[in-house]
Order: sequence, then structure tokens, then C-alpha cells
Amino acid sequence: MLNKRSAGILLPISSLDSNYGIGTLGKKAYEFIDFLKKANQTYWQVLPIGHTSYGDSPYQPFSSFAGNPYFIDLDLLVEDKLLDINDLKHLKNDKDIDYGYLYETRYEVLYKAYTDGKKKYEREFNEFLNNNHNWIYDYSLFMAIKKHFDMKSWLEWPIELRKRDPLVLEEYMELLNDDVRFYQFIQFLFYRQYDNFINYAHSNGIKIIGDLPIYVSLDSSDVWADPKQFQLDEDLKPTFVAGVPPDYFSKTGQLWGNPLYDWDYMKTTGYKWWIQRIAATAKYFDVIRIDHFRGFEEYWAVPYGDTVAKNGHWVNGPSLDFVSTIRDWFSNVEFIAEDLGIISENVTILLNQSGFPGMRVLQFSMADDGTSYHSPHHHINNCVCYISTHDNTPIMGWVKNAKKKDLDYAKLYYGLNEEEGYNYGFIRAGMSSVANLFICQMQDYLGLDDSATINNPGTLGNWRWRIDSRELTDKLANKIAKLTHSFNRDRINK
Repeated sequence: MLNKRSAGILLPISSLDSNYGIGTLGKKAYEFIDFLKKANQTYWQVLPIGHTSYGDSPYQPFSSFAGNPYFIDLDLLVEDKLLDINDLKHLKNDKDIDYGYLYETRYEVLYKAYTDGKKKYEREFNEFLNNNHNWIYDYSLFMAIKKHFDMKSWLEWPIELRKRDPLVLEEYMELLNDDVRFYQFIQFLFYRQYDNFINYAHSNGIKIIGDLPIYVSLDSSDVWADPKQFQLDEDLKPTFVAGVPPDYFSKTGQLWGNPLYDWDYMKTTGYKWWIQRIAATAKYFDVIRIDHFRGFEEYWAVPYGDTVAKNGHWVNGPSLDFVSTIRDWFSNVEFIAEDLGIISENVTILLNQSGFPGMRVLQFSMADDGTSYHSPHHHINNCVCYISTHDNTPIMGWVKNAKKKDLDYAKLYYGLNEEEGYNYGFIRAGMSSVANLFICQMQDYLGLDDSATINNPGTLGNWRWRIDSRELTDKLANKIAKLTHSFNRDRINK
């Protein structure tokens, strides 16, 4: 429970070591669970696990429900006799993730697994389809049609497909039946492996924290299948899109481009779409971190077609009416609210009303007058303390690039010294915070710099960093375990 002192490590599944170019749900994921157990940790924060689209960001998936096919472990498919080891010999394994190469090679291998597995697992496959009927058919048809049209956005499809003419959909379902079944089957494989992965985590007392992106991608089965939920015009194009105004990360703001929700319509349905989405997410995560929580109180709307986000404006969100609905509906689900960015008094009020723990990031605490609420002396029990998040450079990257006055302040405030290591000075501060939960990026334990940054917000070419599993030594695990014990954050499930 988040109401007890605990600790965890942030490492995306994509950043795991593996044999074939990207982290997967295979051997290295299980070994990392073993490492977390040795390190006296309770949580593993994995970030979103969705089927990534253009730009390769997990916050822009093709579906809110589908898992990332790249995370399917190929060695496990060999063990299941769906692949032969010779099917994998041509695949390269770069240090960083090469998404273009993955796109060109991975689906061919997965198709062979589909060909060999659709009969072998016919009963389990059909059961999976029945259990996920509310999304799997729209998603698989969407992906098959995208493939048919060279992966063009659904907004560029023929009008009868964009507007989902039932007879035309039936024609394409028949025409593309094999591709439809293929996309269904790789989701079956993904969730089959994910179920085994999370069961192993639970058997070792490790809980999984995952992200729920606040928005969905414009080019997604979510928008194509249910456009009424979004602010679209009669041609199904967005009127406004999501982003944030100029901030710490960008002088012109961040233009995300996601379609905005039609909150008035959603309210008339009792927020059914969101309830289904969160229910699906809660199956696979023990704790759900709600991305961009402030967007529920007030969101930044940028005119569709603008090239920068600074031309947007604030619009009132559904606020407590929505937040209390999901809180009460999912009373047994643990949430974390990502309340970073430009936070107004009303956002703070909404967070307090929700009861969800917010976030404190030590890297944002460098106000030399001590006023930053990210500073540990302003922390409260009901929050989650981070040194840095996946959207920040690891702390040694910050140290390398920090202004002298900020670094001098950090040395004074946090008692940083070279003997301990500046990264471990921040870790000590996070561990000692009164926050119930402390989450540390794996890169910060390893003392890595900005070359190991996971994501630079507002830019492409991210999510490429991968860990070298040889660095996950017993010596490091024991060091983390002793620190965790020293600050009374021992594993909850002993």
C-alpha cells in the first residue's frame, strides 16, 4: 500500500537488455525482478506498455488497450515451438533501440509465430478474443486496414472507411481476414507473456506501476472506432489538439497533437469510455500513474494545424465530477497523479479532493530561497518522491549541465560530496523524504549522465536507451537494499 514507506525503481520494459534489439517480457525482465527483490524494493515502474505508433512514444499508441508487439520475447516463442532459433539468427541487437529496423523485421518473425501457433493455441486464443471483445476487433481491423493502405493515417482512408460504413467494414474484414487474425494473435501472445511476467513479479513480492496516458493518439483505433468521445468536426478532423504552454522543457510549449475529449458528451455516458479504459489498465498494473493529471482540471487547447503550442489557451476540464467518478468506481485501485508542470491553485485543490498522491521531483527543487514544493522539507506523506523522471536527464546529467548557482545550492542543501557520489547524495535525500514512496530511475543508481536519458519531451528519436544487464550486480543490489533498510523503506511483502 502507498500509505506505508516503500521504494521502487523506474525502468521501462523497452530499456531492458535482450538478444534482439529491445527490452522484452523474457528472461531479462525476470532477472530484473530478481534484482529488485535482492535490492529490497517493492515497486517496478514500467511506464506505458502500449502499441507504439509514429515517433515510437508509448504515450502515442495505436490503441489504449493493445500491448506493444516489440515486447513479445522471441526466445520464449522458441521455447513454445512457435519459432525456430534459426528464424532469429538474422536479427541484430544494437546497444540502443533502432525502431526503424524493428518495424522492418519484427512483424515478419511474429507472422511465422502466428502461422505456427493459431492452431496450437486455438482454444486459448478464442478465449482471449471473448475476454477482450470490447476492443480487440476494432483494433485488429484498424491495424489491418492501416497495413493495407501503407500505414497511412485513418484520416487519409476512403471516406466510407473513415466513417465506418458497416457494409464496407464487412468487406474489408473479409478481404483482410488473415491480417486481422494476425494482429489479434500477437495481442494474445503479448498478454500471455505479460500474465506470466506479472505473476512472477507478484510471487516475488514486486508490484508493477504503469502509466495511463491522459490522451490517445489521433491515429488510433480509439478515435476511429468511437469518434463521439473526441472534439472532431464533421469531417472527423480535430478542432483543437493537446499540448502544454511554454515551460521548463520548451520555450514554445509542447505540441502533442492528440485529439481532445468531448467531456460534455462523456459526462452524459457516465464516463463509460474512461471506466472501460481504466478497468483494462488495472488488470495489468498494481498502481496506475495518471499522466498529466492537471488536464482534468484545465487543459491546453491548440488550434488544429498550428505548428507550435504557444498559440493555445486554457479550457476548463471535467474536474471533480470526473475524478470522483473514477476514484469511487475504482476504490480498490491505487493511483498516482502526475501533477507536474504549471500547477494552479485549482489543480492543487482537485488533487487534495481526489486523495491521490502527487509527485515531487528533486531535480526541480533548486530554488535557492527554499520555496520549491519539490524540496524535501515541503514533502508530505501522501506523495511520491522522485529524483528525476523519464522526462528528465538522469541526475548526473543534470550535475554535468547545471548552472553553477544551482549546483552550489544543491551541494549545500543536499550535502553533496564526491566521496559519497553526487547521485547517491540525491538518493539519500529521496530515501529520507517523508513521502510514502520513493522511486529512483535505474540510471541514477548507476550514476549515468544525459546520454542515458529516456525521453526529451517535445522531440522525436527518444525511448532508445537500454541498460547493460551486467551492471545489475549483487554488489549494487546489496548497496540499494542497505540504503532502503536504513530509511525504513523495506519491502512491504516480506
